[in-house]
Amino acid sequence: MAGKVANNFGSFQVTFVKGKGVYLTDTNGKKYIDFVSGIGVNCLGHNRPSLVKALKKQVQKEIHISNYYLSDVGLEFADKLLAVTKMEKAFFGNSGAEANEAAIKLARKYGWMQNPKKQTIVTLEKSFHGRTVATLKATGQEKFHPACFEPFPEGFKYIKANDYEALKTAFDDSVCALMMECVQGEGGVNIIDADWAKKAAEAARACGAIVIADEVQTGIGRTGTFLASEQLGIEPEVVTLAKGIAGGVPMGACLYRGKASEVFVAGDHQSTFGGNPLACAGGLAVLSELTSDGFLKNVQETGEYIRNTIRSWNLPCVKEVRGKGLMIGIDITQSAGEVQKKCLENGLCISTAGPNTSRFLPPLILTKKEADAGLAIYKSVLESTK
Repeated sequence: MAGKVANNFGSFQVTFVKGKGVYLTDTNGKKYIDFVSGIGVNCLGHNRPSLVKALKKQVQKEIHISNYYLSDVGLEFADKLLAVTKMEKAFFGNSGAEANEAAIKLARKYGWMQNPKKQTIVTLEKSFHGRTVATLKATGQEKFHPACFEPFPEGFKYIKANDYEALKTAFDDSVCALMMECVQGEGGVNIIDADWAKKAAEAARACGAIVIADEVQTGIGRTGTFLASEQLGIEPEVVTLAKGIAGGVPMGACLYRGKASEVFVAGDHQSTFGGNPLACAGGLAVLSELTSDGFLKNVQETGEYIRNTIRSWNLPCVKEVRGKGLMIGIDITQSAGEVQKKCLENGLCISTAGPNTSRFLPPLILTKKEADAGLAIYKSVLESTK
């Protein structure tokens, strides 16, 4: 298969055939502890009974009907998602990039309705917003702007996160939106200071702009609250979601409220597969579990347990441990890619967030006992890797 599927991902030559909970099994019967969860997608782990049951039931009813019509499960999911997030309207797509494309278009139209020249979106250095041409340009990292993909769309301005001086000059009458991750994932699991985030949101609104929280990776309980923006106190007009929203079924969402809620009209932005009944059924199962008593508290406690455990090792190769909930970054002196490879060889799946940053995004159902098993492998690899 490796020779027939385009290897745009630089995939490891390991083929998985099944999963259960926080474990995966390959074609040779070898088991792995999963600290990747499909890059933060499998929030309920693998083969979660509630999710499997919901998807099986929906498959027997309908999978796709198009957005010319409404589905009962789609309406129910939208109502419940908006209630949990305190947003007013929802557009459903299939991925984080699509959700962010919707947010960009909404922001541009919002600005244009005030003044045709109000089209600039401020994003952060070290950010990541997607792989489409527009979301690549929104991404504040030059390595994602190679000449081979030019010309990129204009209208994006980058500022440094947690830099108060930058706020003094970043926002003027040309700015229609501030777009920011609440924790920068691909950029290194970088923490955004809550006070700075509130000041940035104030500066944006002062010039008539809206605030977009890119919660593609941080949302759906990943950081210990349903939305990470809750911890920053910025009350965004627009929130984008994907990753764990449907437990593994492809889905993205652009939610909006207040002055952003009346911008889109019929025909402005559409999606063939977006919000199909199967994905919405998965979304309902995820919402049911994440809003149950104690679920998010466990995410907070397990994440803190992992970070404190790594710090307690006092390994010279570990420079810094940071994160929120079960979104964790570890700066190390070794090559993060080499450590990732050796962890896989020893039965642990992890990812990277830069050349020297290991990233953990385990299923949100992870227990401390399971965390210990994965951490034992990670520690052993760190100690044996130069």
